[in-house]
Amino acid sequence: MTDNYHTTLVTGVAGFIGFHLAASLLEKSDKVIGIDNLNPYYDVSLKKARLERIASHPNFTFYQEGINDLDALKRIFSHHRIDRICNLAAQAGVRYSIQNPFTYQESNIKGFLNLLEMARQFPVSNFVFASSSSVYGNNKKLPFAVEDSVDTPISLYGATKRANELMAYTYSHLFKIPLTGLRYFTVYGPWGRPDMALFLFTKSIIDGKSIDIYNFGKMKRDFTYIDDIVDGTISALNSPFMYEIFNLGNSKVVELMELVKIVQEELGIEAKKNFLPLQPGDVPETYANIEKTRRMLGFDPKTSLRTGIRKFLTWYRDYYKIADL
Repeated sequence: MTDNYHTTLVTGVAGFIGFHLAASLLEKSDKVIGIDNLNPYYDVSLKKARLERIASHPNFTFYQEGINDLDALKRIFSHHRIDRICNLAAQAGVRYSIQNPFTYQESNIKGFLNLLEMARQFPVSNFVFASSSSVYGNNKKLPFAVEDSVDTPISLYGATKRANELMAYTYSHLFKIPLTGLRYFTVYGPWGRPDMALFLFTKSIIDGKSIDIYNFGKMKRDFTYIDDIVDGTISALNSPFMYEIFNLGNSKVVELMELVKIVQEELGIEAKKNFLPLQPGDVPETYANIEKTRRMLGFDPKTSLRTGIRKFLTWYRDYYKIADL
């Protein structure tokens, strides 16, 4: 390894963001040590298909392990000279956290603490971790800025992500570990998560089933395309700070019904719509202030919603072998 290249541990490497990040780092000739427990929160075959895209790369090494297994992490860190960590492993999902709280404790709290301990015992040049727009809870001030109070998350998922930020600050302060948290805003794109709105809507519309639209359609989201998210994450990996938090969002608010409209137009199918109340733990609106991220990371999201949806739909049809509609 030269000074120009890195060995980066990417946790959650079979996940949506983790896979795209690992592929991009490998293209840049970095070495990637990927770990993922391939948990069945959603279709494991999709996770395995992502992995197959990068598995044969000579600079990629994969371990099927969970970050809550401290002994496994110690073996991996002892075997490889890891100089950067990007923690994207987490139990995701706002609604799922209401029914399955202890899985969030295992991965998002215990697992994150294990990684902080690894960074303490095996010093790294940078440690970047995924936080979430969910930490803002029901904040009324928009757009959400990193300087805003985030002491009232309304889901356990959001609470665990806020806990990660606080734990990271403590370890950075005590042990001088460079740590950066990235608050991701509604990431979408090819190889996306099946529990997210765009994926759910697309599948239901193609299958001729009705789509569930919560808060009676009065939801607004800051949809951020995966390539822009990866660019921002790599900028953070390349820019060590002793402790910083950044928003990674598109900084454009889109009404949920606009998303539905574009998907319908691109598929050429009218959706059957089932309007429902706001779900517990959900927030009606997210909107990222990215002035700090632009200034300090050079973050500049470029992908329009229609372009991003079109790319997702092209991937979806190809992956699921769907003929012209």
